[in-house]
Amino acid sequence: MSARAASLRGTIVDPTLAPVPGVRVLLKVAGAGLSTHTGPAGAFRFDHLTPGDYELQCDVPGFEPVRRRIRIGTRDPAAVTVRLTLATLKERLNIDESGPPVAPQPGKNADAVSVGRSMLDSLPFLDLNYLEAMARFLDPGMPGGMGTSLVVDGMEMRNAGVTASAIQEIRINNNPYTAEYPRWSRRRIEIITKSSADSYHGTLNFVFRDHRLNARDAFARERPLEQRRIVEGSLFGPLLRSRKTSFLLSGAREEDDLVAVVFAQGLNGAIRQNVPRPQVNSVASLRISRQFSAGQAMFWQYNFQDRWQNNNGVGGSALAETGVQSRFREDEFIVNHRVLLSQRLLSQFRILLGRYWAPNKSNYAAPHIVVSGAFSGGGAQADRLQTEVHTSITWLLTQSMGHHTLKYGFNVPDWSRRGLADRTNQAGSLSFASLADFAANRPFAAVIQRGDPRVIFFEKNLGAFFQDEWQLRPNISIAAGLRYDWQGYFGDNTNFAPRLAIAYAPRRSQKTVLRAGGGFFFDRSGPGPIWDVLRYNGSQLHRYVLTAGEIPADINRARLDLLPTSVHRLSSGVELPDTMQFSAGVERQLAARTTLAVNYTGVRGVQNLRSRDANAPLPPVFGPRPDARFSAIRVIESAGRLEANSLEITLRGQFRSSHTVMAQYAFGKAQSDTGGVNWFPAASYAPSGEWGRTDTDRRHQFNLLGAAALHRWANFGFSVSVLSGIPFNITTGADGNRDGMALDRPAGVGRNTGQGPGLAVVDLRWYREFLFRPEKKEKSSRAVAAVDTFNLFNRLNYQNFVGALSSPFFGRAVAAHPARRLQLSVRLQF
Repeated sequence: MSARAASLRGTIVDPTLAPVPGVRVLLKVAGAGLSTHTGPAGAFRFDHLTPGDYELQCDVPGFEPVRRRIRIGTRDPAAVTVRLTLATLKERLNIDESGPPVAPQPGKNADAVSVGRSMLDSLPFLDLNYLEAMARFLDPGMPGGMGTSLVVDGMEMRNAGVTASAIQEIRINNNPYTAEYPRWSRRRIEIITKSSADSYHGTLNFVFRDHRLNARDAFARERPLEQRRIVEGSLFGPLLRSRKTSFLLSGAREEDDLVAVVFAQGLNGAIRQNVPRPQVNSVASLRISRQFSAGQAMFWQYNFQDRWQNNNGVGGSALAETGVQSRFREDEFIVNHRVLLSQRLLSQFRILLGRYWAPNKSNYAAPHIVVSGAFSGGGAQADRLQTEVHTSITWLLTQSMGHHTLKYGFNVPDWSRRGLADRTNQAGSLSFASLADFAANRPFAAVIQRGDPRVIFFEKNLGAFFQDEWQLRPNISIAAGLRYDWQGYFGDNTNFAPRLAIAYAPRRSQKTVLRAGGGFFFDRSGPGPIWDVLRYNGSQLHRYVLTAGEIPADINRARLDLLPTSVHRLSSGVELPDTMQFSAGVERQLAARTTLAVNYTGVRGVQNLRSRDANAPLPPVFGPRPDARFSAIRVIESAGRLEANSLEITLRGQFRSSHTVMAQYAFGKAQSDTGGVNWFPAASYAPSGEWGRTDTDRRHQFNLLGAAALHRWANFGFSVSVLSGIPFNITTGADGNRDGMALDRPAGVGRNTGQGPGLAVVDLRWYREFLFRPEKKEKSSRAVAAVDTFNLFNRLNYQNFVGALSSPFFGRAVAAHPARRLQLSVRLQF
């Protein structure tokens, strides 16, 4: 009688118990072997196994190789859970994540930007600020209420929590149509942090910049006397030599003596100043992880940040006297629980509790003065205090059912008690159309506030989703999902967002993959509009907006209680912004670790938020306001539109074992009739005339990241950005329609018709690695000395173009992107 054939099932998870899909698994016996790949839930299976002793093998970059002996009898053995552990110290480029083979799976899109630890250590990053540098790959042309979403280890957060050396990987445009997150992939940065390990690993970074190493700013009379000092590091490993408990400790201290360059025009001529802008930032985090069993783990994490800055807001046409001193202190506590409820069901639960305190204090208490396109001076009138106690909750279930991987759960992105004490404009702000009007003390608008500055409210956001990833055949997969989002204060309860993605490999080799997808995405408004509506309700905080002919000689001595106040309101039926994105493309594996992707993406937005003065003086006379009980009546409405199209080409690859490159070119166009919730049209009764280029629309964008280890003394990392210019708005600089805002445009001139110049920046990093124990190359501790050069060719890249016709700077820039800067650093690692 022949022996009964058995089956072996198993799951591969990372150190935090997250499933690892797409891993090649080998099962060897007597020199022969079988192979398969893990599915989306990290599961694998071998069938028709005869009794004997087998060896299970898998190799995942960045983790220790797995070699496990398994005895197969006449019955199916127990399911196997393989928990990967981080590899010993390796810094070679050939283990980087760049250039993976294409695969017909929705989450394996080749146009995703993924930068792993070794590339992060090889590329030039100013002040170790990975997120700011990687933001170049985000979608810049889309207005939105909440900007970019930051997802850390699967949870939406305000900041990374850990410092730079504790980050393992950064992803952008990963899995574009997943229903798990509210925002589309080009508005989302995903961070994977370092996880537990069986041995101790540490990194210590020293970063130094000084003005003597920099070129002079083009708008400064002399080189700004700047200096920056950074100490950053992380340490992780077993806690007290425990095999089941580990820790991750990270921290950073930044001390910056920065300088703001002022380039303005006053009554007595040009004003050019170098204004000190010091800041100090301290960040720390501690994570304790516990592995209770092969299928259950938890971690507890505390994050801390304390940042102080002075002379915020100074620079360009803003004079030194407008400086603001600010402070930000935040504490967060996170609990994360992962458990394999069965071999097919993984539960992940996370909760975050946090609080912050953020006061702003103007350095001078004088009234604020704005002269269109010339200068802003006086006090900043920006005194305020923001406080918050917030909670975020995520519960995700991942279930494997044959060829289907189901993901479903709910999240509470933000459930917060927010407080605001708004003491801005207590001494008032005065706006002038030109220097001549300023000399004649002839303002066109004045704003002053009186009343109770305190407001408290609870911000509530909820979300839930369901997604089915179906491997229909080995060469075709479909991901279909549905997401629901809800936000308080908006009477919109029908925010259902369906999403669909298809990946198909037409040939058996699977070296070519066709992709298509589409979905709806709902944005959030953020707390700003809600604060405005609650405090400017006509009875709590009075905001007086006065126009020419109504402004007393001394606004602070006027009987303001006799004047009509401004109110802010949500329009009836206001809804959250709704964006539809759709795309199609082709991906081709050119070599073993080189891929090319060509994709078209279209975006259509409706219900975009904008503001409008519903009590503006009526044309063509522009006399008194229609409702004499109020001055301005700001109405926040969801009536804006957005249309964008782009063609994108992405090349990712490793051409030699030591040459890694990622290049991306995009040709696109983005148009809208709103710049966001705080944006007002030039004419409040004719907002349809605002259709034009978005504020950050660029026709061409090219970004390149690369690293090359040519010799032990010739290791380089580089980044290149070549971008066409963004538009700017052309206005008269005056308030012809007497609504208190200098937004009027000349006759026949549309929104954003001015065109700024392009931008080109080349950054270069040189580094040299020194091994403390050369005979043990991979396991040796090491020191790395590096020199980074930013804007290598010292190209002058203008920004902040003035569009006010009344300005002496009309059509000219009043600032520039930084000139060439050098950065010295040393990294110690074990």
